[in-house]
Amino acid sequence: MSISPLPADPTLDEIRAALAPIIARNAGFDGWSDAAVHAAADEAGVDHDVTKLAFKDNAIDMIDAWIDSIDLELVHRLPAEKLAAMKIRDRITALLATRLEIMAPDRESLRRAMAIMAMPQNLVRSAKIGWRSADRMWRLAGDTASDFNHYTKRMTLSAVYASTLSVFVNDDSDNFADARAFLDRRIDNVMQFEKVKFQAKQRQEYVPSLSRFIGRLRYPAR
Repeated sequence: MSISPLPADPTLDEIRAALAPIIARNAGFDGWSDAAVHAAADEAGVDHDVTKLAFKDNAIDMIDAWIDSIDLELVHRLPAEKLAAMKIRDRITALLATRLEIMAPDRESLRRAMAIMAMPQNLVRSAKIGWRSADRMWRLAGDTASDFNHYTKRMTLSAVYASTLSVFVNDDSDNFADARAFLDRRIDNVMQFEKVKFQAKQRQEYVPSLSRFIGRLRYPAR
C-alpha cells in the first residue's frame, strides 16, 4: 500500500492517513496497541505525544484510520476511467478483490481488527465503518441511486464484504483462491438480487392503478 507523505506542518488528519498503514503493518505483531502506534511514529518521524492526539490510544480509531486508508488506496489502484470500461459486475468484483490484495500483507492485523470490531462496545462504530466502505465502492462503481436502492445496495455489499473477509483471514489456498471463489459466488447472489429488484420494479410500473380504474368507470373517456 502506498504511504501518504507527511507535509512540513501536518494536521492530525494527515498524520492519521500517513501512520495508519504503518500501524497496520505493526499490529500483526504488537496488536492494535500503543506499541504499534509508537513503532509507526518512529518510522515516520512523528512525536509520540502527537500520535496520542491523533489516535487517543484507542484501537478502534486506529482500525478506522486503516480502513479509511484502504478506501483511498482503492481509488488510486482503480481510477474512474479504468472502472468505466468494465461491466457493473466486473467493477464490484474488481473493487472487492483489490481490497483483498491491499490487505493481504497484513492479514494477521486484519484478523485482530475483526475481533476488536466484533466487541459489543464497537458494533455501532464498526457498522458505520462498513457502511462507509460499501458506499464508497458503489460510488466508485458509478452508482447514483438516491432512492431505496441506495440503501439496499450498500447493505447487501456490506454483508458480502464481511462474509468474504471471514473466509479470507482463514484462507490458506494458493493466491487466496478459495476466498476469491467465495467472493465470485456472493457477487453472483448480489447481481441476481439486483435483477429481481429491477424486474419487480418493472412489474410495479405496469400494475393498473385502482383509483385510475374507478375514475374511468365514473368518467369514461370519450
